[in-house]
Amino acid sequence: MVAAAKLIMNDGHQIPQLGFGVFQIGPNETVDPVRLALDVGYRLIDTAQGYHNEEAVGDALAGSGVDDVFVTTKLTNSEHGRDRTLAAFDGSMRKLRLEVLDLFLIHWPLPKKDRYVETWKAFDELRRDGRIRSIGVSNFTIDHLQRLLDETGVVPAVNQVELHPYFPQDELRAFHAEHGILTEAWAPLGQGKGLLAEPVLTDIGKARDKSPAQVALRWHLQLGNVVIPKSVTPSRIRENFDVFDFSLDDAEMEQISGLATGKRLGPDPQAFHPR
Repeated sequence: MVAAAKLIMNDGHQIPQLGFGVFQIGPNETVDPVRLALDVGYRLIDTAQGYHNEEAVGDALAGSGVDDVFVTTKLTNSEHGRDRTLAAFDGSMRKLRLEVLDLFLIHWPLPKKDRYVETWKAFDELRRDGRIRSIGVSNFTIDHLQRLLDETGVVPAVNQVELHPYFPQDELRAFHAEHGILTEAWAPLGQGKGLLAEPVLTDIGKARDKSPAQVALRWHLQLGNVVIPKSVTPSRIRENFDVFDFSLDDAEMEQISGLATGKRLGPDPQAFHPR
């Protein structure tokens, strides 16, 4: 079994570069895919309070016999603010059955609510108390990140954002690089909305005896992104991890990056404000 490379975060902790996401996997369907992912070799599991499957992830981890798993969860949107954040974190830890969490993320900045700075301070409090190893954010723009830096001085270890060849986030990734923030990609394969049918990916895949999904994941890895593909199909869970025995050359990387449209598939973080 080939292990995924690990990247070093700005706090000195390491994170596997390729992980397994459980977005939109129902709580009654989560245990088996997570255990298979661990058997295949994934060592990063990414969940969230809003996915409603933390308890199932905890069950899968407890029965896996694997003790070196990096676990990420995210604060749900209704729990911004110091006291609500601390209580919600306690709930996650009970469900995941963990004593220390590897990485906790603010799921969305919710600028209309305007409590993400207060929430971030609570995250730092949990980290300083030793209950979380690393803290980060998700779906934050440059403006949101700059405000955290200006008002708290605490730099996120990770920003998990929509990122795929259609929407490569070049400007945001450059900001991350400047400030030592790792970029983590959600929807890395374009959410089944046409990306994997692109001739650039299919042609490179045929030449390499790889699938379009494997080519796209390799593009992420070579950009330096942390990437968390999700699947409940055993063959695809295995296939998505089989990306360490080939490399893309510079011309291929440029071809794939040339697919950029600048259009999001998901919500705009500046406007997203769920009820």
